[in-house]
Amino acid sequence: MTSNVSVILQLICPDRPGLVRDLSGWVAEKGGNIRHADHHTDFGAGLFLSRIEWDLDGFSLKRDCMAASIEALAKKLGGKAILHFSDELTKVAIFASKQDHCLLDLLWRFRSGELPMIVPLVISNHNKLRSLCQDFGVDFEFVPSSPSSKKDAEEHMLELLDNHQIEVVVLAKYMQILSSNFLERFSTVINIHHSFLPAFIGSKPYHQAWQRGVKLIGATAHYVTEDLDAGPIIEQTVANVSHRDEVDDLIRKGRDLERLALARALRLHLRRQVMVYRGRTAVFA
Repeated sequence: MTSNVSVILQLICPDRPGLVRDLSGWVAEKGGNIRHADHHTDFGAGLFLSRIEWDLDGFSLKRDCMAASIEALAKKLGGKAILHFSDELTKVAIFASKQDHCLLDLLWRFRSGELPMIVPLVISNHNKLRSLCQDFGVDFEFVPSSPSSKKDAEEHMLELLDNHQIEVVVLAKYMQILSSNFLERFSTVINIHHSFLPAFIGSKPYHQAWQRGVKLIGATAHYVTEDLDAGPIIEQTVANVSHRDEVDDLIRKGRDLERLALARALRLHLRRQVMVYRGRTAVFA
């Protein structure tokens, strides 16, 4: 009986001739049937990035022995490699505040099987979304946060993430800024910003866009860093607007963009199609 499990290798190393041949040859000589092979050379940085995915069935290396062989290969190439298997579902926690459109969209996509993940809990600094999470059978944790209680709130959130073995946090309109201490201890965080970054950073970007009379608005999903709204970008979506649109129209259209950009970005991350290097991303979509 065969399985549909695939092996996914992400590799970054110094660029040189013959790397594609070496990598594909390494997979082939061990009986691997390659499904996808994506490569990128950043000539300015002198780096080679590769994502190769192949069938686990027929591969001569046993699954539990593969990591050591991959590590040796990366060392030989002077780079770093990460190994994944397609049947390993990522544990994701969703942070939200009062707005429900992004949270609802992610939970629906999770329940329908569109997003390959496990969602053990939703954390919010308001109680408004509790019943929504209950409808989807997802645990809801109310963790209020204020300037005076922020440190304790983040400690509690980090404890919850650790207890549930969370690997990725998604900020689905979580209207709080995570501290540098939080990000040092849990760094894999994806955020949705209601603007086509780097334009209109910070609060009320639709108001800023309307005042400037823009003809396009956008939403940006990105990894969170200590620099506000400046982390590596994963996905962006846009929509046309006109002089007839008021701020409320921009917000309404923007919600659709936010849902789509965040879902796309999370799917790309879950499928190991994003590679971060030097403060930017290579997205093998």
